[in-house]
Amino acid sequence: MLSLEDLVDECKTFYLTGQETVNSLLAWTVFLLAIHGDWQEKARREVIEIFGNQNPHPEGIAKLKTITMIINETLRLYGPSTLLVRQVAREVQLGKLVLPANMDLLVPNMALHHDPHLWGDDVHLFKPERFAEGIGRATKYNAAAFFPFGLGPRSCVGMTFAITETKIALTMILQCYTFTLSPAYVHSPMTILTLRPQHGIQIILESLHKDA
Repeated sequence: MLSLEDLVDECKTFYLTGQETVNSLLAWTVFLLAIHGDWQEKARREVIEIFGNQNPHPEGIAKLKTITMIINETLRLYGPSTLLVRQVAREVQLGKLVLPANMDLLVPNMALHHDPHLWGDDVHLFKPERFAEGIGRATKYNAAAFFPFGLGPRSCVGMTFAITETKIALTMILQCYTFTLSPAYVHSPMTILTLRPQHGIQIILESLHKDA
């Protein structure tokens, strides 16, 4: 049973990491779609086909294949975390290495997401079609190739929430606006809890409903 202190800590985790993760994911997704207008248009066509001008609903969110591909590719290029920290519970042999108990391990998931041996020579390119047949096929069923929210029982408890909230927000943006990247934007990703744009992302919005 959780103590009151544990419960308060869990609530803080949900609030802080949940907000930061969604903010980061949505910002980078909009950034990439602002640059890649062809994928922005593909995403908008899917949104209009499924929802029209109605508010997004759970049944429709589950059908967003193109947007799911876009979000997964965004998570690969600009995932919320750049590395994970894990502690060795007991001495273990890993290949030729012997890892002592209580040793901290840094797992650089961002480096793995950008590894050409795992993703090919076009690893630096935004190509959502990598995920056209799902994460398993994209990674050739190598779990270590793509884990933006961690792996196993200690993976991020808010993963589904973050992705769903991003889909809802992105759907509503695509229903109302086209957007391009402002010339004022300076590309400078930095890590403060999550990977974020140091100077923000300046976007030029144009309403799709000019007569409204």
